[in-house]
Amino acid sequence: MYTELAKQELPFDGEFFLPRNKKYEELIFFVHFYEGSKKQLLRHIKLVNSLGFDAFAFQLQGTLKDLISFRPPVSKAGVFGTKHVYADQIETLLNLIPGKKIVFSFSNPSGAAIEAMARRHCSDTVALVCDSGPTARFIPSAYNLYTHEYKLKPMPLRVALAPILSMAWSPFLHKDLHDDLKTFPEGFKVLSIRGWKDLLIPPDHIDEVFEPHSNLDWTKLALPEAGHLTGLRDFKSDYAPVLEKFLHSVATPL
Repeated sequence: MYTELAKQELPFDGEFFLPRNKKYEELIFFVHFYEGSKKQLLRHIKLVNSLGFDAFAFQLQGTLKDLISFRPPVSKAGVFGTKHVYADQIETLLNLIPGKKIVFSFSNPSGAAIEAMARRHCSDTVALVCDSGPTARFIPSAYNLYTHEYKLKPMPLRVALAPILSMAWSPFLHKDLHDDLKTFPEGFKVLSIRGWKDLLIPPDHIDEVFEPHSNLDWTKLALPEAGHLTGLRDFKSDYAPVLEKFLHSVATPL
């Protein structure tokens, strides 16, 4: 299905990763974490390829570097915020790729993936996997990012910068996630993966995103020793079987 499309130069450095033995109709559409890259998802891509799924990954454009260079993040609808610019990119690619898709997103860009899916009324996205996010409390997440990833000192600087980063992400923070998730179809399946030792986004802050929505058929994969985004790398024997079971439950065999 994707052979001719794969030969083209796709937006946002989009790239298909096709298995030797395709077993399912659905393609796994990956959305990488903030300031990450599609290359950092190769471990996940290889896993879903081994299960018989086509995969697609791309490079999100618009990070902290763009803010420093004075290019304000404004979406095609005129909404300020990196989250909404990311949602534009995700929506563009979801529209470009034919067929049914399972979205697999990481950390807070999962919020942008949810926004893009809601814009499209989940028309051809049959399920969602979220690893280490998104958070319902964005400002604490931003503060934790400055503390544990950027290791900024002193503490008052982190306190001052966290709201700035948060507003640059979205003036709604992540409160608009609830309006987006309300539009998802009844019984829409979600797998939420989280590590109990995540220093950036605590599991209960992820629960606050999904728990209010009775229309979602969502399940958790809790990894007691995992940190932020370290589940598959460090605990593959716990991670892979649950992911495989979930994907098999939502996918269509050929």
